[in-house]
Amino acid sequence: MKNIVSVEKIEKYYGNKGNITKAIDNISFKVDEGEFLGIMGPSGSGKTTLLNCISTIDNVTTGKIIINNKDITALKAKAIEEFRRDELGFIFQDFNLLDTLTAYENIALALTIQNREIPEIDEMIKNVARKLDITELLSKFPFQLSGGQQQRVACARALVTEPSLILADEPTGALDSKSSRLLLESLEKLNKEFHSTILMVTHDSFTASYAHRILFIKDGRIFNELIRGNDTRKEFFNKIIEVVTLLGGDVGNVL
Repeated sequence: MKNIVSVEKIEKYYGNKGNITKAIDNISFKVDEGEFLGIMGPSGSGKTTLLNCISTIDNVTTGKIIINNKDITALKAKAIEEFRRDELGFIFQDFNLLDTLTAYENIALALTIQNREIPEIDEMIKNVARKLDITELLSKFPFQLSGGQQQRVACARALVTEPSLILADEPTGALDSKSSRLLLESLEKLNKEFHSTILMVTHDSFTASYAHRILFIKDGRIFNELIRGNDTRKEFFNKIIEVVTLLGGDVGNVL
């Protein structure tokens, strides 16, 4: 199976000589094509910093991150912009849809930046809309959509460019329980039916239970790893809760 992400002994420091904080401490792991990986950890554990480094928003202090055979830690600014545009898809907690554009236009924006032709853009949008069952939403503006519908449009925007890796940052954080479940089922569908490779950061055990594998981060290091295997999602959820308890997290916040 093709390797999509290879994180190799990365460290990340903040501050100066008098006050240095090590946010990431010698982390290494790989993500294979078509895998759905979750990353969990308490507040301040380094999971967001890790996501920022993988997403090219931040730089590592030492180590390498290789995505789709490209060492992103060695890329210059312009090359990073092109890489982010062509290889990564983003799903944010607060949707990040533009209020003055329809759902169709929000999805089209990513393709327009890639200088795609209009007929190709139209075909790609209609195709991804069918996959996510949002065809009837394309002509609507964000204010006309529920939170769950907006997040599915955001999923379509992330998927439409056919990125090597989809990065989801607390994707259910702003949703109610019903909308969260619909979104997670959409992510599961993208992963199972279209072999999308997904890396998701979350503090929520229910959300994490949709992943194939989970890395638990504590104090900037990998604390534990869980692989779902043949477990049902409920069985996997219960195992996640056990590890979260060991991590010292607030279980009441993740149920």
